[in-house]
Amino acid sequence: MTVEESKTATKSARKPLRVLHITFNMGIGGTEQVIRQLVQGMASESVKSEILCIDGHIGPIGEALQQSGVPVHKLARKQGFDWALIKAIRNRLREGRFDVVHCHQYTPWMYGWLAALPTRAKVVFTEHGRFYPDRYRYKAMLINPVMALFTPSIVAISEATKDALVKYEFIPRYKIQVIYNGIAPLVRDDEQSEKVRDSLGIPKDAFVVGTVSRLDPVKNQVMMLRAFKQFCEKQPGSYLLMVGDGPDKEKLVSLAGDYGISESVIFTGFINSPVHYLAAMDIFLLSSHTEGTSMTLLEAMSLGIPAVATQVGGNPEIIQDNVTGILVEPDMAHSFAEGIEHLHQNSMLRQSMGKAARLSFDKRFSADAMVYQYSKIYGDPDPTSYLLHGSTDEIKNG
Repeated sequence: MTVEESKTATKSARKPLRVLHITFNMGIGGTEQVIRQLVQGMASESVKSEILCIDGHIGPIGEALQQSGVPVHKLARKQGFDWALIKAIRNRLREGRFDVVHCHQYTPWMYGWLAALPTRAKVVFTEHGRFYPDRYRYKAMLINPVMALFTPSIVAISEATKDALVKYEFIPRYKIQVIYNGIAPLVRDDEQSEKVRDSLGIPKDAFVVGTVSRLDPVKNQVMMLRAFKQFCEKQPGSYLLMVGDGPDKEKLVSLAGDYGISESVIFTGFINSPVHYLAAMDIFLLSSHTEGTSMTLLEAMSLGIPAVATQVGGNPEIIQDNVTGILVEPDMAHSFAEGIEHLHQNSMLRQSMGKAARLSFDKRFSADAMVYQYSKIYGDPDPTSYLLHGSTDEIKNG
């Protein structure tokens, strides 16, 4: 028997590691995409994953995973503190004989931690982002340090998120490690992106900026519209492509009319797979008040699209200013417009930033890098089996 055959035989004989992901739901969002990447990236004989949604519904990403054979369960969390939910999660942990319970966001962590206390399951907590504006929760001052002490692994998706956990949640800094979100790179199809432009009535040679995002106050697309209005005054014939839906949509549509730019701003609504819409953009825009690790920003980078983004949250950790994109102070429409204009005027700079963005993505934000780091946390004895595009040393040193 060869060495490789021996390794394969040992791995097949080993009991698979069982992981239960606890989250609010598996709707459309960054947290849900991370969970999907982890579940699909670790789909092997050595790791078996399931998902538990505690908000009473599963959501489209969860339904898609169900169809692919991933068990996705749901429980309906009651208002107030739900003791029955703790019991129900504990029953699922025992029935499934789970080795790891991975809790995504604070509330799932609290319930998952309490449920796991009398079981053998190892608790992992990932904080995916913070509310805006952030605030102290003094009631957590007593319980959070205790929960943290008895949680083997606490993860933040950026250094900014880590700082917020220390400052606002009173979690000891030494307990928190940073693992950046990772995604599989998108594949550009120029023919399809040209079809998207044509279907939207955008001329082939028009300059297009845009975003793929939930239309929500925290994303501050109101400022984005103000900045685009200023940019259009200098560069008429340009277009703003806004892919997504959300509570701010009607307000934004009305505001575009008030600014006299309705014909230049295209609201597509929610697009399930927006890769060709993203690829139709010359510049990606991110105007948020706060961010953890923006998945759509990573998607733009994987396509080699430079970004103009606000200098908040994890954005400065993803974008190297004036190398892979341009960072501006939050809620500064004039500076945001100037950033767009600067890239518009210099096509060579756009191309160089786009190439640099793709290189940075490959080194630091691939799904392989993220899956590798979490598999080590889970205790998978062979985490290197998930490395497809990069070496172990590249991920350790990246």
